[in-house]
Amino acid sequence: MIVFVRDRARTRIAAAFVATALALAIGACGSESDNVDGAPPPDYEKALAGAPQPLADLHAEANELLPGGLPAYEDRIAKLEGHPVVVNKWASWCGPCRAEFPWFQKLAAERGKEIAFIGVDAQDAHAAAATFLEAEPVPYPSYTDPDLEISEAIDAGRDTPATIFYNANGELTYVHRGGYQEQADLEADIDRYAR
Repeated sequence: MIVFVRDRARTRIAAAFVATALALAIGACGSESDNVDGAPPPDYEKALAGAPQPLADLHAEANELLPGGLPAYEDRIAKLEGHPVVVNKWASWCGPCRAEFPWFQKLAAERGKEIAFIGVDAQDAHAAAATFLEAEPVPYPSYTDPDLEISEAIDAGRDTPATIFYNANGELTYVHRGGYQEQADLEADIDRYAR
């Protein structure tokens, strides 16, 4: 009888541990709209009015998930020559991606008339990514990257999030693997590498 009671107690403790671990894991993934500062996204139409044509073309595809893989991505980078480019590699299931998304929203609104912002949605379910973008809109498109073809080509591999920087000549200048801890760190890298 004592052995049976101990086994039941151990089972309850193990079940409580598993439930706690699951709750923490689910919480780390974020909710549909977990904007860090709780503020709504910027008024992109107002902020980006008058952008040069290649950047205006990006803004016209805001929130779109674009197919075409690496060839489409490389073609877009080539068409943006003359403008620095900041690429945000993200996924809707990625907690650190969600945490830094408001910074990309804000900086794309503030600097989107001089710098091109693009997303790469890696290893994500299309419906989940679309739902996330509906809740957290950005003024630029994201290229879908289900098999990491784009990610491998831009030296971001399996790292999610990652931020990739190109200079105005279309040359890849830096890859930041992992999430940014502060918006100021992202801004400093934009100033340093997206010129």
